[in-house]
Amino acid sequence: MVVNKTRIMVVGGGATGVGIIRDLALRGIDAVLVEQQDLAHGASFRFHGLLHSGARYAVKDPSAAKECITENLILKKIAPTCVKESGGLFLQHKNDEDKYVEEWLTACQQAGIPFKELSIQEIRRGNPYLTKDLKKGYLVPDAIIDGPRLVWANVHQAIKYGAKVLTYTKLTGLKIENGKVVGAEVINTLTREKSYWECDYIINAAGTWADEVAKLGGMELKITKNKGSLLVFNLRLTPKVLNRLRPPDDGDIIVPHHTVTILGTTSINVDQPDSAKPTSEEVEILLKAGKELLPNIDQYRLLRAYAGVRPLYAGNSDSGEDGRNISRDFVILDHKLEGLKGFISLVGGKLTTYRLIAEKTVDYLCKEMGIKRLCTTAQVPLVDPALTEEKKGKINPWIFRYGEEGTKIEQYLEKHPEKNIILCECEDVSFAEVEEVASWESTNNLDDLRRKTRIGMGTCQGLYCSFRSLGTAWESLKKKPEHPLHQLGNFLERRFKGQRTLLWESQIKESELTLGVYSTIFNLERVEVTDEI
Repeated sequence: MVVNKTRIMVVGGGATGVGIIRDLALRGIDAVLVEQQDLAHGASFRFHGLLHSGARYAVKDPSAAKECITENLILKKIAPTCVKESGGLFLQHKNDEDKYVEEWLTACQQAGIPFKELSIQEIRRGNPYLTKDLKKGYLVPDAIIDGPRLVWANVHQAIKYGAKVLTYTKLTGLKIENGKVVGAEVINTLTREKSYWECDYIINAAGTWADEVAKLGGMELKITKNKGSLLVFNLRLTPKVLNRLRPPDDGDIIVPHHTVTILGTTSINVDQPDSAKPTSEEVEILLKAGKELLPNIDQYRLLRAYAGVRPLYAGNSDSGEDGRNISRDFVILDHKLEGLKGFISLVGGKLTTYRLIAEKTVDYLCKEMGIKRLCTTAQVPLVDPALTEEKKGKINPWIFRYGEEGTKIEQYLEKHPEKNIILCECEDVSFAEVEEVASWESTNNLDDLRRKTRIGMGTCQGLYCSFRSLGTAWESLKKKPEHPLHQLGNFLERRFKGQRTLLWESQIKESELTLGVYSTIFNLERVEVTDEI
């Protein structure tokens, strides 16, 4: 078994985990991050893409609201390639209580969240699809954030400063001596290769899997796993984020995200995050709620439904409590209080506050280790500002997709200008991007390629870009542990998974066309995969 050495091991490759590894790297502390699948495969991708202003939590969770508005402003400054400053509207429907509006205005003021009342005419001028049953509306600094881009931007900077990041690497065991963690065993889930890491601390940032990680050390972690389902429509129905001005409920957030619109969310407690999926009942609930703000929303084509699972800290409360009643604040748990030194778990929080969670965690860790190094993550941009500046009348567009790695796309196109033609029309992805990103060491399959480039995430849901991407990336993908044809099958199956509860009208036609193309024309169901293919 391979033996390695590091000071800190971070478990979990979502926003919180990568925020921690970045913070550690910027402070010059040796660390490694392990993630059992690809980065951002959980809640950091499977959410509505909203960078909260805190206004949603102002009344019921003022502490989380204050954190959100602070971090909202910081992320807009340090992560401009990941954030689109759309603004957000909080809208009072005629069915919503006036009393709550008054409470909300007071709470926003107390939390330091700026708002501006707009006339109904001003609101409808930019949102023609909105209902006529509106009483009031307020503009707040909500924004749109790309989860995977944010995660990878953090990781690229962490690696730049000396950190190690291992994807498809699962923690399988801890070595404990005299009540102290001294090492960890991990396995590469693609190659099954095992390795051992000597370490001083393990930070459990595994999100909804954090309780499973804690069990490896004999610890019990009380988490409420709260599923939120969302719907994706095939066009942008609004330029701004839309929120219902009422206590948080099902289907009261509508987010324009890239080329689509996302409607969410529900709130249902589940036992297993891996098996969480949207139901037909949730689809009906969301559509009914969405129609109150956008009356014709059910007439637009639904692309898919998906679900993310929120890891909420239950504390001493009943883990079956309604997830909407549990704070979105975060908790740092040092298990030395339970007899296990060198093991820290993080629970709760939101993607909007990931940087703050990382700062507080590493501050605590530094104090425990006797290290005096200040956090700089609120000041250091994720991408060198010089790369986003206009040069010779042009701005490198790839920087806004891939962060500093976008320079590789630019260099590739200088050598191969003929590859700057569109491969995925829905998401405007070029052949050059697919070919170059597929060659990166961190891209292990077509699904990884999707999270980085957004192929298959637009209107056709992979119908046309899947086989194009496979052919374009074949030389790189065939070097990976999983055969490219298996990758294609898994890719299409995951795309179909999100459509199963929506198979009616135009979407069932699209699904049948996809089935016809890949089963009849490409004969994918009957292809025998061999080393020669």
